Amino acid sequence: MLEHVYERVSMARYLSSVVIATDDERIFAEARRIRANVTMTRSDHLSGTDRVAEVASAHPEAALIVNVQGDEPLIDPSAIDAAILPMIDDPDTEMGTLAKRIEDPREITDPNVVKVVSSHAGLALYFSRSPIPHIRADERGGAVFFKHIGLYVYQRDFLLNYSGLPVGPLEKAERLEQLRALENGHAIRVVETEYESLGVDTPADLDRVSQLFEASLESAKPNG
Repeated sequence: MLEHVYERVSMARYLSSVVIATDDERIFAEARRIRANVTMTRSDHLSGTDRVAEVASAHPEAALIVNVQGDEPLIDPSAIDAAILPMIDDPDTEMGTLAKRIEDPREITDPNVVKVVSSHAGLALYFSRSPIPHIRADERGGAVFFKHIGLYVYQRDFLLNYSGLPVGPLEKAERLEQLRALENGHAIRVVETEYESLGVDTPADLDRVSQLFEASLESAKPNG
C-alpha cells in the first residue's frame, strides 16, 4: 500500500519532491526498500500536521507543502494538482483542501464522513460530522451535500505555526483538526473534485481496495 501511495503521489505534476514521514521503524524500512525518500520523525507528535511540519522545517525551499495520508492507495494525482493550483494563484490563502459531492445518501448521516459547506468564493464555512446544511422537509429535493477529502495544502509559514494556534471548542467538540484554522480566523480554500477517497482503515477496506486493483488489472488486459 505504501508503494502504491508513493508512486501515485509522485505522478502529481505540481509536486517537486515527495517525502514519506513516519515514526515507525517498519514503515521506514519498507520505504527504504522501495527506494522512496523517507524521513524518521519524532514520536511525540499529537497530529499528522505536526509531523508534516517537522519535515517541512528541514526543507526551506518548499513554499507549499501537501499532506497526503499514507492509507490512500488510489489517490488521484490530478486531485492533488487541483488542490495545489489555487494556492499558487493566491498566495494569501494559507490552507487548501478538497471536497466531493455526496452521492450515497447514507454518508450524509454517517459521523465518520466529514461534511463541509463553503462560501460562494470557495472558502470553507464549516466542517462537521453532522449533516450540514440542515435541510427542511419541504426543501429536501434540492439539497446538495459535500464530504471533505482529507488532503491538505499549506503555505509554508502557516504550516510551521499551525501547532501553536489555540485549540477551540469547535475542534474539541467535532474532533476535527482543520477547525482550528477556522476558529482562529484563517481561510481554507475548498476545491471540488470527483476523486472518491478510499482510505484503508480496516481489513474490510483493504479487501475492497484489493478488489478494485484486481478489477483494474483485468480491464487493462488486451482482449483475446
